[in-house]
Formats: sequence, C-alpha cells, structure tokens
Amino acid sequence: MAQGARRTIGQVVAVVVLAVAVSAFLSVAAERHGFFDLKVYYGALTWWVHDGGEIYDFLKLGTQYGFTYPPFAALVMLPMAYLPWSAAITVSVAATVVVSAVVIWWLVDPIARRSGWTRWFALAVALCLAAAFEPMRETVNFGQVNMLLLFLVAVDLLRLLPGGSRWAGAGIGLATAIKLTPGIFIVYLLVTGRWRAAFAAMGVAAGATLLAGALFPDASREFWTSALWNTDRVGELDFVSNQSLRGVVARLDPAHPSTVAWLALVLVVLAVWGWRSRAAVAVGDEAAGLALTGATMCLVSPVTWVHHLVWLLPALILLVDNGMAANARSRRRRVHLAAATIGYAFLISRIVWAFDENFGGVTGFLGSNMYVWISLALLLGLPIRRWAAPAGGSPTDRGGPPGSGAEAGGVAQFPQPDRVTPTGERHRVAGLLAVR
Repeated sequence: MAQGARRTIGQVVAVVVLAVAVSAFLSVAAERHGFFDLKVYYGALTWWVHDGGEIYDFLKLGTQYGFTYPPFAALVMLPMAYLPWSAAITVSVAATVVVSAVVIWWLVDPIARRSGWTRWFALAVALCLAAAFEPMRETVNFGQVNMLLLFLVAVDLLRLLPGGSRWAGAGIGLATAIKLTPGIFIVYLLVTGRWRAAFAAMGVAAGATLLAGALFPDASREFWTSALWNTDRVGELDFVSNQSLRGVVARLDPAHPSTVAWLALVLVVLAVWGWRSRAAVAVGDEAAGLALTGATMCLVSPVTWVHHLVWLLPALILLVDNGMAANARSRRRRVHLAAATIGYAFLISRIVWAFDENFGGVTGFLGSNMYVWISLALLLGLPIRRWAAPAGGSPTDRGGPPGSGAEAGGVAQFPQPDRVTPTGERHRVAGLLAVR
C-alpha cells in the first residue's frame, strides 16, 4: 500500500476516534437546553405575526424572558414564524454548523498549509474540538445566533468577499443592527483609523434600523423607548453564566453591585484594548484585531452568557497559529500551545457551574469567574503577529501560493486603502519594513 494511502487511512481513523470520543464527552458533559432561546424567538414571532400581539410584550410562559433583539433582527427572523417548530430547529442548527465550519476553516487552513498538515484533516480535527467547546455547544443547544454574528464580522474584517475593501464595514453594520453588542467593532474601526469602513458600518446599521422602523413602527418605538432598557428581560447579573466584568462585580455583592467599580474596570479594559488593537492593525494583523475585540466585547458587555464566549474561538486558534509558527524546540512554541490547551480545557469543563450556588470566598471568586480570567488573559497575552503583514517578499516566501495573498502566519490580508496608520505608528512600521 502506498505511503499516501496509509496516511489517509490513518487520518480517517484518527478523525473517527476523535469524533467518537467527543460524542461520548458530550453525552456526559453537555446540558440539554431544548433550544430555549429559539423557543423564545419562535414564540415571540408567532405571537406577533399570527396572534396580533406586540413582539416585545411576549414572555415565554412561566419565565421573564422575551424577545430582546432590535426590530431588524425580528425582520431577519420573520420567516421563522411560517415554519413548523421542527423546521425552525433544523434551520437554526444547520446555519450554525455551516457558518462555524466556514469561520474555523478561514482561521485553521493557513496554519495547516504552513505546517504541512493535510487540510481536510486539520479542519475535521478542529471541528471535532469545536463541538466540545462549551460556548459552541451552548450556542447550538440554546438555538442562539452568536456564530452567525461572528461570521458577519469575520467576513468583513478579514476581507473575504470578492471586491475586498469595497464592502468594508457592511458585515459589521449588519451584525450591529441584528444585535447591538457587535457595535464595538465599529469603535474598533474608528480606533484603528479605518474611517471609511467605520462610517460604512454605521450607515448600514442605521439603514437596516430605519428599514425596520418603517416596516414596524410600533415595535421599533417599543424597543428603543422601553424594551432596550428593561434589564429584567435578560436575567440576573450575578448569575454564574454571566462571564463579564459586570458579572464579576455583581457576584462580589449581589444585593448592591457597584456600578462605579464596573465602569472603572471597563475603562481600563478599553484602554488596553485600544492600545493592543492599534498595534495589531499597524503591522497588518487583522485577525488578532478581530480576536482582541471579541474578547473585549465579552468583558465589557453588561451581560455575557457562556454561549457568547464563542467570540474567544479566534483567539484560541491564533494562539495555536503562533505556537506552530515558532521554532519546534523553542520556549515560545511550548508557551503558546500550552496556553491554548489550558484555555480550551477550561472552556470545555463547565467549571464555573460548580460555583453556581456558592460563589463566595476566594475559591468561589476565582472559580465562578474563570472564563472572565481567560478573556482577560487573551486580551493581555495574545501575541500580535508582526509576520502576518503583507510587507516585502513574495507570498511564496511567506508560506502562501503566488497571488493568493495568504501569509505564513494566518488569514489572507488584503490591501486596506481606507486605513490611516495611527500617528506615531508610521515610523515604527517603516522601521519594521526596513529590517525585513
């Protein structure tokens, strides 16, 4: 038997064994939420379309949970009201699986090419590992939209649509109109000097919002004047699933959580994020900018449920990228791969739920906020890949095929004519290019 055939058979067997192991793990560790959030969306849309009620008046029977997204999200989800419940589940799961596979492929494929891995094998292993990732499995089991939003933002920032910069900002604008929290990526564009893309994102978000307002004036008025400000609709801030800085502060004193302390922490995190994001974009590492902003969004949002932490997935993959790019025997490789492994291990473990009933004391404080500590560690420690920028040399020299735009260290980077290099960064960038 040829060596190539033996290798393929070995890889197929390895993927099957890993898939079986992950399935066994999920049968024990995964919670079954019965598509709870999808039931809220489905119930609210059915109430609105078929029963004549207002969408923001709907509450799932026996709960305080109702539709919390902007009216444009209701417009996007409107076809769901005309589907049977089983079909709505099928569409939700299929859409999440497809966009997750695409996003993971974008991030993993450059590592596989540079490292000489078989590309389908690298993707299959990554998808198996992603299935065990608690935020991912929670997204599927709740019927959430997190990966769809990450897909829109990644398409935009990584310039993966034909036409490159012509569409810059559109994906971020749509994601912001569907759910407000991705609006931090508009701030990211502003902080890093991409004015045209930032204003395009604001224009798309505003246009989508105005369209929903014209079609559904009563629902829009209700959302922007009332439902948006009703925090009781999203759950308790001190609930252990809230893995944001606001959750940390709330668990310190559930009866009287300090808004001042929370805002102070948010300002510090935003300052660090702005500094690191500018540094990443100055050397062309847009993928790191995506990962840093995703981690920051999870930290500063008032509510970051565990399923929202799919935004940490790019950072974990980039840690692997940095590790594999380092010398095989270097300390850098060991540190980065160990960090990715430890972060991933905690994020499949459900460790925070061990402190659901008692998050007091030092152990409770550390354990109940474990995913927050991981988000902070990624914000502070994720390497900025100075070798990811398309500066000097041919694509072949840097690990990609000629004309591909692919760099040795990650996702393809494309020209960014609307970017203005931040003042004070120009000379440092020029120095880096001269060294190369």
